[in-house]
Parts: sequence; C-alpha cells; structure tokens
Amino acid sequence: MGIAVIIRRTSVNNLQSDSCQIEAIVTIDAKGQIVLPKDLREKANLKPNDKIAVVACEKEGQVCCIMMVKAERFRGALSETLGPLLKGVIEEEK
Repeated sequence: MGIAVIIRRTSVNNLQSDSCQIEAIVTIDAKGQIVLPKDLREKANLKPNDKIAVVACEKEGQVCCIMMVKAERFRGALSETLGPLLKGVIEEEK
C-alpha cells in the first residue's frame, strides 16, 4: 500500500519575481519510491542519472517539508529560492 502526499497548492514569490509552487501530488509506493510526472521532468530538464539533492526541513524535531533540487543548482537554489519558501512555510505553521 502506498502513502499519498497531500498538500495544498501554494506559491511563494521572492524579490527577483521567481516563484516556487507545488507542481504535482505524488504517491510513495510500497518500496518507498516516487515517480515525478513526465511534464515536470521535462520542465525541470531532468534526465536519467541526474543527481537530485533531497532537502528535509525540521520544525520542533519533526520533518515538516521535503524538497528536491537538481544537485548542480543546489548551492544557489538554497539561498535564492528555498530560503523564502521555507520562511513562508514555517510562518504559516505558527
């Protein structure tokens, strides 16, 4: 039996007019695997064997967010994109 990940559609804009938004709802299968939809893989230019950094964020000792960033863009993405997104998510939970 798989576990469905249910999240509400949201968008966070940073100062450069870039945005983060939820692109898909995926299901974790019995092996713990997920499939990224083809249109998202194409949009993100993800190819077989690309490396993806999986970022887990914790609040009060519990993982509250899991994000994926193409490894080659990881450094810049953390400060430019994920920072404002994380701030918005953590503020919403208060």
